[in-house]
Amino acid sequence: MTSKLKKYKLTIVGAILGAIGGYCYYYFVGCASGSCAITSSPINSTLYGVFMGGLLFNMIESEIQKKSK
Repeated sequence: MTSKLKKYKLTIVGAILGAIGGYCYYYFVGCASGSCAITSSPINSTLYGVFMGGLLFNMIESEIQKKSK
């Protein structure tokens, strides 16, 4: 279990930062009319942030691992 956490440490950090960013985007920018699929709900916005943050940091993590080998 801890080996998986160590292996995907940056991806997990990216997902957490993405969740915070997604919720902040909903809170400060959002969509008042409710017609926006992602930003009209805090859950959708937060989940989108988790996905995008994890994906971005996973790409960075794989590049770091390639360079270290």
